[in-house]
Amino acid sequence: MSDLQGIFKAYDIRGAYPDAIDEELTRQIGRAIAVHLAARTALVGHDMRRSSPSLAAALIDGLRTEGVDVTFIGQASSPLVYSAGRDYDAAVAVTASHNPLPDNGMKICARDAAPIGSDNGLWTIRDLVAAGRFSPAPRRGELRTLEPRSAFVDQSLAFLRIERPFRVVVDGANGMGGPDYLELARRQTPLEILPLYLDPDDNFPHHEPNPLVFENLRDLQAEVRRTGADLGVALDGDGDRCLMVDEQGDIVPADLTTALIAPEVLAEHPGTPILFDVRSSRVVAEEILAAGGRPVECRVGHAFIKKVLREEQAHFGGELSGHFYFREASCAENTLLALFRLLNLLERRKCTLSEAVAPLRRYHSSGEINSRVEQIQPCLQALEERYHDGTISTLDGLKVSYPTWWFNVRPSNTEPLLRLVVEASSATELEARTAELLALIRGR
Repeated sequence: MSDLQGIFKAYDIRGAYPDAIDEELTRQIGRAIAVHLAARTALVGHDMRRSSPSLAAALIDGLRTEGVDVTFIGQASSPLVYSAGRDYDAAVAVTASHNPLPDNGMKICARDAAPIGSDNGLWTIRDLVAAGRFSPAPRRGELRTLEPRSAFVDQSLAFLRIERPFRVVVDGANGMGGPDYLELARRQTPLEILPLYLDPDDNFPHHEPNPLVFENLRDLQAEVRRTGADLGVALDGDGDRCLMVDEQGDIVPADLTTALIAPEVLAEHPGTPILFDVRSSRVVAEEILAAGGRPVECRVGHAFIKKVLREEQAHFGGELSGHFYFREASCAENTLLALFRLLNLLERRKCTLSEAVAPLRRYHSSGEINSRVEQIQPCLQALEERYHDGTISTLDGLKVSYPTWWFNVRPSNTEPLLRLVVEASSATELEARTAELLALIRGR
């Protein structure tokens, strides 16, 4: 059971292959998914990792043993799995996202791409696997194959409303998002896709597939400048996160992208809630309010924010990590829609991305800073006592707000780390507050 606790995270399954996760365990997870969701139909796709085909086959075998009819779509980004799997009782992407080899894992959804996380069944699936008490179904489920990528791109293109040409460099990081954009490039649109590392390769030969590590964006920045493109898009390993760079090659933080897209959504759906995570800049809530929307702050993590999207009947949400969620995508991620919303904005405003984002750069942020802390809860308690005079939220870790600055510190779901974000009205105050907080966190 301790080994299972190590790979069942807050909102997915992830571990080293074959030591922590192998075919037999994956087969049992497939059976547990079928039992927990009472599934009769399921869709399965996988990423480009060398262990993914055999793990997907084992997963499918487990599902079919429980009588589930399975549709297999082969290599697929997570957004493609969510889109193609929305009408199935279960949809599973075999992927470890941006993790390097030898890791692999799974992201699990119920019908309508509703994610299964720790608060709605993922740990129940873990416990079913640990118990191992399964009875084969009266019939073995059937297996068929499907190629849904073309339909996925066509459905997404329904939201692109541009007439003038745009040139966009897309860095797929050799992950699973690349083929979606290669399919997009085949379409006759005013949009020209300039490819960078769009071919899947689990060695990730050019850079780590994590756009939050800014050094991974250097090639994209250089290519945008070299080609004179209108903007650049960096994807992660399974294609469900993206980060933008403007036409000058400057990075646009994902929370500012949320602030840009929110008014576009609100123009179509006035007054609707717009979601963002606790690490996001104050500018996000300010822009939502200015556009007549209702800002809703959420816990970090796709399973949590998708749940709130449904509860609030919201149309859009964004995270600092580069996840962008759309009701049109069953409240799931779709980086194509994030790009198209930005391009629609640039066409309507007749401006560049740097011009659009400039008014939003009115605060100074530390970004997310990790500190190794063995005693997490005592540290959080000490910080709450030290900053008791601020406005305190414990929605996700500890967030304390003051008129000219705020900070959020929250524990990692997988390591003895505290993740700190600080934002202030001035660079001087940001530097001072960040140093003060790190001294308190790391001095314990």
